[in-house]
Amino acid sequence: MTVRLHHVGPVIVDVVMTVDHLPERGGGVLASSARSLPGGGFNVIAAATRAGMEVVYGGAHGTGPHGDLVRSALNDAGVACAHPPRPEDTGFCVALVDASAERSFVTRLGAETDLPLADLRTLRPEPGDFVYTVGYSLLPGARADELVTWISELPPGVRLVLDPAPVVGDVPAATLATVLGRTDVLSLSAAEAVTVTGTADLHAAAAMLVERVAPGGVVVLRDSAEGCLVATREAEPVRVPGFAVAAVDTTGAGDAHVGVFTAALASGSSVREAARRANAAAALAVTRPGPATSPDREELEKFLSARG
Repeated sequence: MTVRLHHVGPVIVDVVMTVDHLPERGGGVLASSARSLPGGGFNVIAAATRAGMEVVYGGAHGTGPHGDLVRSALNDAGVACAHPPRPEDTGFCVALVDASAERSFVTRLGAETDLPLADLRTLRPEPGDFVYTVGYSLLPGARADELVTWISELPPGVRLVLDPAPVVGDVPAATLATVLGRTDVLSLSAAEAVTVTGTADLHAAAAMLVERVAPGGVVVLRDSAEGCLVATREAEPVRVPGFAVAAVDTTGAGDAHVGVFTAALASGSSVREAARRANAAAALAVTRPGPATSPDREELEKFLSARG
């Protein structure tokens, strides 16, 4: 049986600009480069497909140049769109990448936020499949409420992957609690874990979070170059070390981690092995400029073999 990832998070366009430093308030800087690329949820889609997983895009997309760019990229990746375009264009994000490879974002949302319950119910994830969503889709509003309703209707055996994203502090507590209770894979950054739990002790945060996800679920707490912590209810949180690389652009590293971790679980890997593969994918991703830079399977295997 083919295991699929049904992605219902927003795919937008990333306008990636490289700068020496961020401007001061009221100031300005010149970018040494600028590119418009599919980003947002596309980074996770690209990572999962390159790792060998079949993906269906069940999110919304728009009519206009940004929507055209998104659909072209999805088509090139072999990913089908489950819904027709919306009248509004797809949104975009300006990503400023500074000399330290750190990135800052300003986002304008668009058609990708218009995903009604009727459209969600046309999707048919089966037991064993994965569904991916993100914190941006859970921000207050009617569509978020409809997404939560659909998530609560998912059949037993369909595994929900949640990336709460940097906006997790703005997600209503009741919404987050409901979705966490149905979540099988919670993947979040260290900063997001601190926001949700209120503690800077990452081991303690992982242990707290695993009590909030579905029984049998796993928490993957991404800790940048240090790798990640993985936690289940059956064992104490364990650190899976990262890989030392020279970072060029950290945009999309977390997305690469989520996509490859999910694909590895889908292929039968253990949680620790999936985390190791995800760490490797994120390490490779930051050595390349751009948002959707996760490696394919051959590159990943070569990297892991070289690193022992």
